[in-house]
Amino acid sequence: MTLRMLKFFSKNKKNKSSLKNTDEHHKASHFHTLKVSDIVKETVDCVSVGFTIPDDLRYDFEFIAGQNLTLRATINGEDVRRSYSLCSAPFEGVIRVAIKKVEDGVFSTWACETLKVGDEVQVMTPTGGFIANTKDENEHHYVGIAAGSGITPVISILKSVLFNEPKSSFTLFYGNKNASSIIFKEELEDLRNTYLGRLEIHNILSREDQGMDYAHGRIDAEKVKYFADNFIKVKDVFSYYICGPQEMTEISRDTLESLGVDQGKIHFELFTAATPAKAKTEKSKKSKSSVKSAVTIVLDGDETHFEVATSGKNVLDAALDAGADVPFACKGAVCCTCRAKVMEGSAEMDMNYALTDEEVAEGFILTCQSHPTSPKLVVSYDE
Repeated sequence: MTLRMLKFFSKNKKNKSSLKNTDEHHKASHFHTLKVSDIVKETVDCVSVGFTIPDDLRYDFEFIAGQNLTLRATINGEDVRRSYSLCSAPFEGVIRVAIKKVEDGVFSTWACETLKVGDEVQVMTPTGGFIANTKDENEHHYVGIAAGSGITPVISILKSVLFNEPKSSFTLFYGNKNASSIIFKEELEDLRNTYLGRLEIHNILSREDQGMDYAHGRIDAEKVKYFADNFIKVKDVFSYYICGPQEMTEISRDTLESLGVDQGKIHFELFTAATPAKAKTEKSKKSKSSVKSAVTIVLDGDETHFEVATSGKNVLDAALDAGADVPFACKGAVCCTCRAKVMEGSAEMDMNYALTDEEVAEGFILTCQSHPTSPKLVVSYDE
């Protein structure tokens, strides 16, 4: 832990319960132009990017640990948007995201190779429901299971828990290829030293032998069972936070459930979905009859009207064609940026990796995956 960070801890100790309430985590989101304050090379293919927040936007960029930012830039003449989880914690007073370069990734390559301090980027206010609300009086044990860049929201949650709940503890199981690919390696070690006895970290490396069988290979069902048998009491854990590739995330979730963990204790977020969105969308389209629906989009109190066939474009793309500046990022059912609520009529989603069962029951949809199933559909982004 750096001296600068320790000083910040001391200065803000009295305000450590300043996390926003869960009810506010889906407030209306808008883009703002922010300057890059600093860029840190975390690994050979990952950078963390900090942004300067003007005083008049500080409220807008308040966030809950685990949320994300959608970044927008014009790259080679193309409007490109991507969502990245915040790796900073609310009490730190800064906003920072980690961006890992991926093969053929337009935005990640630009961010890792071209973006520089002082550049301006369009940044959407924080969104996302993969969150942890903490309370000073809590005395809980939390567990994080992450792989690769899936550590990004988990480290935000981890830091918030340890700082805001002095009686709570956190155990992290973190999968990577080798030691050099561990994102936030030094920061995690600093945190372990700062919170001695309260933070336990197990690095699982697939291409590097650490001399322990359980710590070699990928995180799979066998390893999760080993973690449960040897490091944690599964039913005593207050919350599990799982983030990473789809296969690892779903295996970890399903294994915990098979061990008797209540579904309500397991929170997960995907960074990538294994099944291409396009393939599932095309399959779903074939099963829909071609009936035109009169659609109304509500955003910031303004309405946009258009017609779309139930077997045609999804609600998001049709809204963009109609000129509505609706929020979106991944278009792959993962990031939740395009979340909206059905106020009248009905719609069907092709895929959903982001909304909870409760949100779906309340009428929320991912507009990038939704097609009308009624003659009239009213969807609001303001709920």
